[in-house]
Amino acid sequence: MSEISPRRIVIGDVHGHYEGLMTLLEAIAPTSDDQIYFLGDLIDRGPHSSQVVNFVKQNNYPCLLGNHEQMLLSILTNKSVSSPTMQAWLYSGGQATVASYDKATIPDEHLDWFKALPTYLDLGDFWLTHAGVDPSKSVAEQTADQLCWIRDDFHSIQKPYFPDKQIIIGHTITFTLPGVTPGKLAQGQGWLDIDTGAYHPRSGWLTGLDVTNHLVYQVNVYKHHLRTLPLKEAVITVDPAQIKAERRKKQGA
Repeated sequence: MSEISPRRIVIGDVHGHYEGLMTLLEAIAPTSDDQIYFLGDLIDRGPHSSQVVNFVKQNNYPCLLGNHEQMLLSILTNKSVSSPTMQAWLYSGGQATVASYDKATIPDEHLDWFKALPTYLDLGDFWLTHAGVDPSKSVAEQTADQLCWIRDDFHSIQKPYFPDKQIIIGHTITFTLPGVTPGKLAQGQGWLDIDTGAYHPRSGWLTGLDVTNHLVYQVNVYKHHLRTLPLKEAVITVDPAQIKAERRKKQGA
């Protein structure tokens, strides 16, 4: 069966893995008619954050604000930031990001680009955001913090937030959700998570999703494996009740 063209490709959290991203895009082989979207968290943890940002920026690929870009901005644009806050960001991958830049200096053009990143993109039948939405609020009421950071309250929704479109997210590594194994995508009520943990030693998989043809492209940044498979074979459905039960267990611990 031939693929439909042009394609819409959504790429999950890259986290500084430039070489893995290049390998993934070589496998996807996008044409000038295809649309490539990034869900944010281009930076931190991996070794080549500056190269990833340069590539996405120079190619004018639409990209969302991730919580790691938000953290970087809050740290580097706040002259009175506390030492513990700075250390927390560095520990969360910021040190690798700074080290990837010449003379450990992030240029203003990159900071300005981060500041201009949107928190969501509406593609009509798909709605892209980094982390999810607060299910109790309208789109207009969502804050950048919620769209960049939310987890359990969104993952455990009982019915789709939108009646006519699917939300595609990153942010939460899929294998941290109940019943999902490393490398698999996770889906719930009206949402699909494609952050398969490129930086994490338990996974290493970076994912690109062709939403037009329902195909999943993946590269393992550590083992240098490539694979392409139908979406239905790559995704595991998550039980919202189990997410709530595990959250209660953690809160009671």
